[in-house]
Amino acid sequence: ALYKFTRPHTIRGTILASFAGTTRALIDTPGAIATANWGALLPRAFIGMIALLLGNAFIVGINQIFDKDIDVLNKPFLPVASGEMSERVAWFAVLFSGIVGPAIVYNFFPMMLFKLYMLGWTLGMVYSVPPLRTKRNPLAAGLTIATVRGFLLNFGVYYAVKDAIGAPFGWSPKVSFIARFMTAFATVIAVTKDLPDIEGDKAYNISTLATKLGVSKIANGATVCLLLNYIHAILTGVLSKAGTFNVIPMVGGHAALAVMLLTRFKSLEPEKLASIKTYYKHIWDLFYLEYFLYTLI
Repeated sequence: ALYKFTRPHTIRGTILASFAGTTRALIDTPGAIATANWGALLPRAFIGMIALLLGNAFIVGINQIFDKDIDVLNKPFLPVASGEMSERVAWFAVLFSGIVGPAIVYNFFPMMLFKLYMLGWTLGMVYSVPPLRTKRNPLAAGLTIATVRGFLLNFGVYYAVKDAIGAPFGWSPKVSFIARFMTAFATVIAVTKDLPDIEGDKAYNISTLATKLGVSKIANGATVCLLLNYIHAILTGVLSKAGTFNVIPMVGGHAALAVMLLTRFKSLEPEKLASIKTYYKHIWDLFYLEYFLYTLI
């Protein structure tokens, strides 16, 4: 139950972002891999990963508590909605994650990272918790998810690794690219995540773009936005100064993912819930694959 409570697909995204950001920071710092004090760096990386996973658990956990009635309709497989996990246990998990995560960052990382962590923590909380409950507003919900998963996570991991190896932080073209790309991608996830939940959202008067516009329009718009994001990646690789990016993964890799996006979109049947869920899962698959490309570009 605890595993399902942490929403594994979001956990995978957090872990991949951590590994990719760490790899990128080490590659971008000349001599870092050869001279790194691995005895100190690896425990610090492990502690940072735990803090990120606790932050992830806090955000998705508190959402399940406050969305229990809606999830009974939309996501009956979730442990709180199904009764597999009691609300008491859920609250314990959320409070533990919400206290221990910030405590780890405060004690082991720079104050700037603690402030960024708490910004994400706060945005994640007000997304679900009344009276603000920003998930009720499509724009606020989209900005929240884009900020936390698109910008704060990727920037924070890279900054933390640079700090750990004693290297100054700098906005390299690759870091700037992934921050832009993943913020745009996370915005699309913020919109498409509501596609399988239309029935419950309507029943509980949750206003989303999906409830307002319907599955077909949202899926069409999301696919166009992702396609433009891939075109932006390809053009960035083509137009940048020679040597800035590795051309094959930057151009060829993103072109391949764009083809994959269009191929999977063509199989979408908007009137079938199973097909909608598959389409949304495919978007997450592309999200994961981007982190693999990030280590190569």
